[in-house]
Amino acid sequence: MDHYTRIQLAIAYLEQHLQDEFNIREASAAASFSAFHFQRLFQAITGFTVLEYVRRRRLTEAANHLQNTSEGILDIALSFGYQSQEAFTRAFTAHWGMTPARLRKLDEQPSPLKMQRSIDFNDYRTRIGGQFHMNTPRLLTLEPNWIIGYEYKTNLNGNQHYAEIPGFYHDFGAEQKFMNIPERTRPDIAYGVACRFEDDGAFTFIVGEESLAASPVLKPGYSSIEIPGGLYAEFTVEGSGQDIRKMIYGSWLPQSNYERREGPDFEVTDVWKSTPEQLDMKIYIPLK
Repeated sequence: MDHYTRIQLAIAYLEQHLQDEFNIREASAAASFSAFHFQRLFQAITGFTVLEYVRRRRLTEAANHLQNTSEGILDIALSFGYQSQEAFTRAFTAHWGMTPARLRKLDEQPSPLKMQRSIDFNDYRTRIGGQFHMNTPRLLTLEPNWIIGYEYKTNLNGNQHYAEIPGFYHDFGAEQKFMNIPERTRPDIAYGVACRFEDDGAFTFIVGEESLAASPVLKPGYSSIEIPGGLYAEFTVEGSGQDIRKMIYGSWLPQSNYERREGPDFEVTDVWKSTPEQLDMKIYIPLK
């Protein structure tokens, strides 16, 4: 099955469990993806997070219950995971711009609300297929490599990582953190390695350089990581790099004949040839 079909299986799982406690592991398992990779693909394709989708769907179904059943507001609130009617009313009003009681009194048909219908990823397949414009990546086999660098923490949620990663590079250079890397082999070639993925969307981003140190003693905040050998897709960045990161997971990978294998993504930047507006950077995605 392709990526779109597999993600649709996860959507089916989420729809069947809208009134249960949100469980990202079980949803991603329905698509045969890790929790982190499922969230990354979903967010890159749709533009919003899995949790945001579930929240919109719950509020949509709650609104349907308010308009089409005689269930009490408290019962509806509890059935869609809210701990009290007050919490439900706050969330409902923030999302729809009116209270549950106000919606129930409306006689408008169809509903004046812009409902979040269940996603059909075949629509995304068609839409993206018509808009897909990206240079074909180079496929190459790399040897294992060791990187030593400084660890930064970030998160997929709210596209936090897109906002924060440029600052990680700036901090690494401005604070001369590279000077604490032993036995540097390629000074001024900076690596950014995404690793240690967690189910809630958090991950570690290591900014560092290649090193020959076999068993280094490192200062606090630093770590060494092996980039595994194997097959990679190499993407050449144009501009700042943010758009291509979205395109890789939102367009190229779902439409390719490849799976992302375990291991870190990483990017390599020639610092002296780069500016914030125009990076000399390549991004590598592990494939199988």
